[in-house]
Amino acid sequence: MTGREVEVLTLTGRGLSNSTIADELVISEATVKTHLNRAMNKLGPGSRAQAVVVAYETGLIIPATTPTPPETTP
Repeated sequence: MTGREVEVLTLTGRGLSNSTIADELVISEATVKTHLNRAMNKLGPGSRAQAVVVAYETGLIIPATTPTPPETTP
């Protein structure tokens, strides 16, 4: 996959909409759709959600780690 396809897929995996991704990457929404469709064709899934799952499962996208909140004592 191209670097841009990975960027678009990563932002998709973070839950951003096509229009938000377009604004962030300073590209058109149609270009976002093109990159996402090409990434999906390369990964083989049939939907946007499946593409994100495959990207996480293959390590293409690494989940952001969220610090565990400290335990509170009642």
